[in-house]
Amino acid sequence: MSAGDRLATELERALGSPVVRSSGLGGGSINDAAQVKLADGRELFVKTNPDPPPAMFATEARGLRWLAEARALRLPDVVAVAGPDDPVQFLVLELVRRGRPARDFDETLGRGLAALHRFGAAGFGSDHDNFIGRLPQANGPASDPGSWAVFYRERRLEPQLRLAADHGLATARMKREFARLFVELDDLLGPPEPPARLHGDLWGGNLMCDAGGAPCLIDPAVYGGHREIDLAMMRLFGGFGARVFTAYDEAWPLADGHEARVDLYQLYPLMVHVNLFGGGGYTGSVESALTRLLST
Repeated sequence: MSAGDRLATELERALGSPVVRSSGLGGGSINDAAQVKLADGRELFVKTNPDPPPAMFATEARGLRWLAEARALRLPDVVAVAGPDDPVQFLVLELVRRGRPARDFDETLGRGLAALHRFGAAGFGSDHDNFIGRLPQANGPASDPGSWAVFYRERRLEPQLRLAADHGLATARMKREFARLFVELDDLLGPPEPPARLHGDLWGGNLMCDAGGAPCLIDPAVYGGHREIDLAMMRLFGGFGARVFTAYDEAWPLADGHEARVDLYQLYPLMVHVNLFGGGGYTGSVESALTRLLST
């Protein structure tokens, strides 16, 4: 039996209806994606991977459901997900059809993101580990569970720095300046805030516009953390209009000094990109951000 036939068989078992058509969709660098039509008329979005990390699709499904609890922004509904022992790994979501942004798209996104963050989390991290891209993301409690500074250092920056060092991607300058940053981290983080409910991988590629012109978030890497980390990542690669950030600040104003912390919160996604793509220009971006932070 071919891989496609095995997938069709498992989807029929999970969904209760045979697949009558499947069309591949582009855009993913880690997983394969397809739009499928079932004999019962449903059209759905399916993600597959021939050799995914254990629980990758299951944790994505949990993350989508967790974000949806806030009822702040649209998330695709989870229809089915393969179990860890199933012969084929897949995630089935509602098919979100794309449209043109409504006139208030940016305002809706900014206000909705503020509401999502404000809905909160039980603590820093999560009750399960997950993934950012294809990299494991540890969400267990840090050595001081109530400290965002400790969580950000122990569960975000240090693991990425170790991974880069293990693969020869961490320069001497990077190691030296991270060591200095960790000493000064408490003073750089700004006033304490309660844990926000984070998307965790909020770049422009993980934002859709649905058929009604409203924003829809996809592909999360969720956890409870500081809300400025989502906002900093949104600024890293572009794709979000200035009105989004204005609407967010109108709904839930940011603490003083937040602009000075953008570099700090971009360090994590930049280090993820160093490890995903082998350094390159991302190494220089990390070093430049560290220099700016340590010269203030």
